[in-house]
This record gives sequence, C-alpha cells and structure tokens, in this order.
Amino acid sequence: MKNILIICLLLLVGAETIDAQNKSKWPSLDKSPMDMIQYPDGVAWRNYLSGSDRNLSPKIKVLYSRPMKNDRDIFGSLVPYGKEWRLGANQATEVIFYQAVQVGDVMVPRGAYTMFATPEANAWTISFSSQRNIWGSKNRDLSKTVATIKFPTEKTQDMLESLSMVFQKVDEDNVNLVIGWDMTQVKVPINFNPIVYSGPDTSPMDQAIYPGSADGLNYIDADKLAGSQAKIKVLYGRPQMKDRKIFGELLKYGEVWRVGANESTVVNFYSDVTVAGTDIKSGAYNLYAVVNEKSWDLIFNTDMPAWGSANREESKDVAKITVPVTTEKETLDALGIMFKKKSDNEVNMIIGWENTRCAVPIMFKK
Repeated sequence: MKNILIICLLLLVGAETIDAQNKSKWPSLDKSPMDMIQYPDGVAWRNYLSGSDRNLSPKIKVLYSRPMKNDRDIFGSLVPYGKEWRLGANQATEVIFYQAVQVGDVMVPRGAYTMFATPEANAWTISFSSQRNIWGSKNRDLSKTVATIKFPTEKTQDMLESLSMVFQKVDEDNVNLVIGWDMTQVKVPINFNPIVYSGPDTSPMDQAIYPGSADGLNYIDADKLAGSQAKIKVLYGRPQMKDRKIFGELLKYGEVWRVGANESTVVNFYSDVTVAGTDIKSGAYNLYAVVNEKSWDLIFNTDMPAWGSANREESKDVAKITVPVTTEKETLDALGIMFKKKSDNEVNMIIGWENTRCAVPIMFKK
C-alpha cells in the first residue's frame, strides 16, 4: 500500500511539472499597439452598409504600430534626422496597394510593401520596399526598394501624443496619406489613376499588307499610285515557339484559335473578295481557325473588338472555309503571315508557324 501511494505522488508531481512546462505565457498589451487604416473608410465595415456601398472594394490598407510621445522629443532626437525609421514601432509598417498607384511623381505597382521614412527638419524621404515581415529598418535589403520619394513636412496645430495615420480624400482619383506625430505631419499624395506605360509585348503586333507597296504610298510615283492601293491588311500578334510543340499540343486539334496572340487577328478586305470559293463583302473581320492536323477551318467574324476566341458570338460568323495545310522543313519560331501573288486578281494569304503552312486563296472581284 505504501509503495502504491509513493508511485501516485510521483505521478502527480510529474504531471504538474509537465503541465507547467506546457503552459503558454499570454502576451501583455503592447506599449505601442498595432493599428490599421483602410481607404475608402467604409470598406472596413461594409458588412453594415447597404445598396451599392456594400460592394466597396479596398484601395489601400496600412498596418502600423503607434508609439507614444511620453514627454520625449521626437524628431531630431528619439527619431534622428537622416536615419531611416520604420514609421512606427516594432515591425516595419506595411502598406497594401490593391491597384497600381502614383505616389507623388513615382508609379508604384499593385502589391504589399514595407514603408519607411528618413526624416529631416523640413522634409521626409518615404521609401517602399518589397521586403516584408522585418523588424524595423535595420539590415533591410536595399535592393528591394521599389520607390523613394521626398515630401515636405508641416507643423500641426495640436500636439499628437501617439503616431497617427489617416487618409484625407482630395477627389475621386486622389487621396493624401497623412502621417503625424508630436507637432509634425507629412502628406503623401496618392493617385489612383496613374499613367502606366507597358513594356514590350512578348508577342508583338505586326501587319501584313497587300500589295506590299501600299505600306508607303507617300514614296510611290504618281503614275504607280493606282496599282499600289491596299487590297488586304492583316493585324495580328506574333507568338513564338519558345521550345514548345505548337500544333496538336499548345494549339489542340479541334479547338478555335485566334490565329495569333492577344487581340483577335483582324483582316481588312478593301473590296469584295472570294476566299476559297466563298464570297465575303468588303470590311473588317476577326479571323479564327479551328486547327486540325490536315486542314484548318477558317472563320470570319464581325464581333469586334475581341480578345482571343473565348465567348465568340457565333451568330456573327459570316463565313467558315476549310483550307488544307502543308508541312515544310523550315521551322518558323514566330508566327508569320505574308502574301504571295498568283495573278493580277488572285493572291494567297500564307499563314506559317512551326513547320505548318496554310495558304488561303483570295480572289478580288472586278
């Protein structure tokens, strides 16, 4: 009996020891509590709104910690001039732009960033970095800075005990992110309608025109102008193979293809024509192809403009023409379209990519 009692006491002590080891220490309230602001303001409580207001979408969100002044001198002392600051306490302040914006005169792409400030007496330099989840600004990766902009400081009428941030609406396209602490504030202007220049397209647009001389009528002698007027023009995007197998894999047999990339390929006939025996009126048409191993079904469609062949309005198909395809030894890395004259009234529009060629016979009506 005595032995059993000793064993029970040992088990009880062991259980208490394990329980003590497994207990977590609950965090105390932070002296610089985290806060969040969003723009537009109502987006934070849109579940309480009604009508169209319930569909509000966020444009900006800022997460930051709010240190207190506590009778300290802030700028130039606690926050030194010329030294980068996390714009708060604890972790670096984070900002999320839900769309591309222009901050001051710098475009910042859509995304999540950490935000820093280098204060001076009369201006702050604000920086945005794609490096996230860092504690303060020390040892941050400067190569990940995506934008740096300088803004003047202003004096506030009242002393702000804690670091504060608020959005000030200017108009539908512009808002100021106002950052204030102590007797200093900075307004960071943000524009939601920036000018965004696109880079070079990986499938650049090109054109094929018949006759070729129609591409530069200002260089044609007057006596040759009549025979140089455009009869057909094709605008199309030029995708590249990039080591891919195209026909039968990238372009699956039996599926509709835009005969190019990006927007649907557009064929302009400047007069009535006959394409592989089918009459087509003058005008502009989207050109699609149902790709098969031995032939293509070419589709001319008036549902314009269109981006690719998805959701094509088939009721606006004006012609569907089957044309045989051939295989050649020469491999074309980029899709190409060109014209080959057969007679004064007939031309082949040749579409080529990889080792596949499709010659489309076109006759001009007199």
